[in-house]
Amino acid sequence: MQRPGAAQFGSALEAVGVPLLALAAAALLFGAFVWFLGKDPLEVYALIYRGGFASGFSWQNTLARAAPLILTALCVALPAQVGLMIIGGEGALVLGGLAAAVVGHQLDGAPVVVVKLGMLGAGMALGALWIMAAGALRHYRGVNETISSLLLAYIAIAVFNQLVEGPLRDPASLNKPSTFPIGEANRLGNLPGLTVHWGLGLGIIACLIAYVLVYRTTIGFALRVSGGNLRAGLLAGLPTGRLVLLASALGGLAAGLAGAIEVAAVHGAANSSLIAGYGYAGILVAFIARQNPLAIVPVAILLGGISASGGMLQRRLDMPDAAVLVLEGIAFVLILACETLYGRIDWAARARALGAAKSAPLGTQAAS
Repeated sequence: MQRPGAAQFGSALEAVGVPLLALAAAALLFGAFVWFLGKDPLEVYALIYRGGFASGFSWQNTLARAAPLILTALCVALPAQVGLMIIGGEGALVLGGLAAAVVGHQLDGAPVVVVKLGMLGAGMALGALWIMAAGALRHYRGVNETISSLLLAYIAIAVFNQLVEGPLRDPASLNKPSTFPIGEANRLGNLPGLTVHWGLGLGIIACLIAYVLVYRTTIGFALRVSGGNLRAGLLAGLPTGRLVLLASALGGLAAGLAGAIEVAAVHGAANSSLIAGYGYAGILVAFIARQNPLAIVPVAILLGGISASGGMLQRRLDMPDAAVLVLEGIAFVLILACETLYGRIDWAARARALGAAKSAPLGTQAAS
């Protein structure tokens, strides 16, 4: 007899095993790449570990980099529930940071709580509107959301640069154009007992809320039904258009929050440091996590640690600090390639066969 949950266990094992297999293959290919460059792959891996996870300082740097990755990954994972492939989170992030910087400067002098909530709220609102535009183009005009969201990201970066280097520029920022500072008193502090800013905590809270929304509410069920089969959703009477806009807005909200946190906790103003590729790295995080909000957190920490080790590779082995981007790129390609491996094994049939074999008479088992 089939044991309860055997098929579910097999599917969960597959969901964990396939990404790990892809990451292991990426590590081997990256090792071959650095060996071709004349470096020792084992030494490179050791430095990646030391740079990202071997000390308290390393963990601090890793978690600080993981905070925006968690939120930009949600910008991919939440629209994916309704079947959208949004890859323009970078645009929502930079505009969210710009909105936070402007609001923070304008409200400077008001109660600190009001300023902080205003900055975070402005970043989330503008990010939500920006990504929702891609969802609206898909629903109302049939424009591919992958292309439109990417183009919108380029437009957002161009608008950001134009405003930061033009009408919003602080005259005191000479070598690196920036907006007016938000004020030291209005910055987000660190988590209690840690030297990591509140962005990490807000990202984890956002993932928990997203998990409950997607897997424990009727709205989340409607999102997944529409994403799995749009025709079935329409036949069931689901408001697919509103669901598309909702999922897009929630994804943009997360990416806009990431930009607002970078301004409020790290930079203190909006400048080119915001355009750091977090929106694009979040795509890899979401794919490795299989769009699961809870799995996004450990994957973001892993990718944050790899990114944090770039400086050590540059100092110790004279390699470009962007060498870790090669590893991330290889991993992304292999993650996409491994999508074909999912569902190859019928875990329910395997469980039934195993149960039948165990319940068969001893003589029958010996004969077989």
